[in-house]
Amino acid sequence: MTEVSLRVEGRVGRITLTRPEALNALSYPMVQAIDAALRRWADDPAVALVLFDAEGRRAFCSGGDIAIMHETGTAGDLDFGRRFWRDEYRMNARIAAFPKPVVSLMQGFTMGGGVGVGCHGSHRIVGESSRIAMPECSIGLVPDVGGSWLLSRAPAGAGRFLAATGARMAPGCAILAGFADAFVPEADWPALAEALVATADPGVIERFTRPAPESPLGRDAAAIGWAFAPATPGEIATRLDRCTGDWVNPARAALARGSPLSIHCALEMQSRLAPGLSLREALMLEYRFTHRAMTQGDFIEGIRAAIIDKDNTPGWRHAGGPVPVVDVAAMLAPLGTEELTFEEETA
Repeated sequence: MTEVSLRVEGRVGRITLTRPEALNALSYPMVQAIDAALRRWADDPAVALVLFDAEGRRAFCSGGDIAIMHETGTAGDLDFGRRFWRDEYRMNARIAAFPKPVVSLMQGFTMGGGVGVGCHGSHRIVGESSRIAMPECSIGLVPDVGGSWLLSRAPAGAGRFLAATGARMAPGCAILAGFADAFVPEADWPALAEALVATADPGVIERFTRPAPESPLGRDAAAIGWAFAPATPGEIATRLDRCTGDWVNPARAALARGSPLSIHCALEMQSRLAPGLSLREALMLEYRFTHRAMTQGDFIEGIRAAIIDKDNTPGWRHAGGPVPVVDVAAMLAPLGTEELTFEEETA
């Protein structure tokens, strides 16, 4: 297919996202093609390593193709979006559990669905232009594709901050927060890819690795951890009034801009995941929200305001008022027979 290139070079299975004009946004056919390739290569002795990369300088993958979900959802087809998310999350789990090394080269924007593709492998590479984020609360979703699980493992407070605000992580921040492993100057990426193809040995990455730039997230870790420790956005906003630093005003603005229901649910998910649930359990929790996002959440309105009409004035369900605890619980309640499963993973 033209949106993703799948091939074997040497003993390396190569997956290149080839949709740069759309910032390599992940379509449902791309999800299906990537997952099928991973299934083939998992037990193929001719493939010893998988390498993800993408065309274009602006983005590795800017997220899922949410415009088609809005189109189908507003037309009354709720099943398409649910099927997309279900199969995407299974693909995310497959990448994380893949029995061979998985290397990703993530330039530019890596957001939402791009995190699910690029940040669950064994060797995650960032460069100067890398900006990784989970900005779902701004469109009426929550950090998903396993992003909630990665956030729950970030240094104290950082995961809650990143979940609620969608702040973009530069390379040093991405490594500190656990979304990436190594910094390699982007000028060296072609040589790194060539070395990986020649050897199928992820150990060659060490030759190209350089010290990561300073992480503002690390510099302000104590203040961020304190400010985002409370359970509710209102309590967080109160603490932000007592903080200083160049991160405070953007954080306050993001809390005011995002879907109140999504932010409350994202923080609740971080609380539930903190004891150390598995990635699959996190994906199941995420799916409970996304399964209901079009009917009980703010997703349709969030996409309308950001992508369709582009007026940036979403009419959130709980705008200007409290978010009842029962509404948060309802979004994250078990789905019964519709619960996400991973039967295909072990079939």
